[in-house]
Amino acid sequence: EDYWGNVNPIGIRSCYDEGKRVAETLMFDYHRQHDIPIRVARIFNTYGPNMAIDDGRVMSNFICQALRGEALTVYGEGEQTRSFCYVSDLVDGLCRLMNGEHTGPINLGNDGEITMLELVKAIEEAVGTPLKIVHKPLPQDDPVRRRPDLTKARTLLGYEPRIPLEEGVRHTIQYFQRLLKDWGERPIEAKRRTPVHAK
Repeated sequence: EDYWGNVNPIGIRSCYDEGKRVAETLMFDYHRQHDIPIRVARIFNTYGPNMAIDDGRVMSNFICQALRGEALTVYGEGEQTRSFCYVSDLVDGLCRLMNGEHTGPINLGNDGEITMLELVKAIEEAVGTPLKIVHKPLPQDDPVRRRPDLTKARTLLGYEPRIPLEEGVRHTIQYFQRLLKDWGERPIEAKRRTPVHAK
């Protein structure tokens, strides 16, 4: 949270980066000028049911491509890393921040870091069928690594992400299966896990 950043202000991703920076600037100016309490969360790679199917995020892209029997689009070699936070963990963090006394900014997410190829494997395991990959050039200015430092959230909010990637991916796949069926598509049926009590 204390790192002020080193971004390209005229690059292809600059509107995304600068949009976040100006939003925080405006919020803090409003807070100082009007003495109105605010909370600033820096949210990292959230996923789960009800995410948009066409939002361009890697999680929804991979899952929908897998369910449609398409090759998964991996940019670069797939060694770039991300950290994925299940939506219920994010909501817990936001509630803790809103109900607490700390203005922020505070990072919220999951600090479990995986490569894109490891994400492919996790989805492949959940779907239960081998997946093909097509590699495309890495986009300009795309971060090679993205992982939140949750020290502040843990210390000040008692925040701890609890949903493991495998469980979150499974729930998200089930959601997209229902969505694709509602659209008249026939998605691949993901394998069903044996309930714990049945073992």
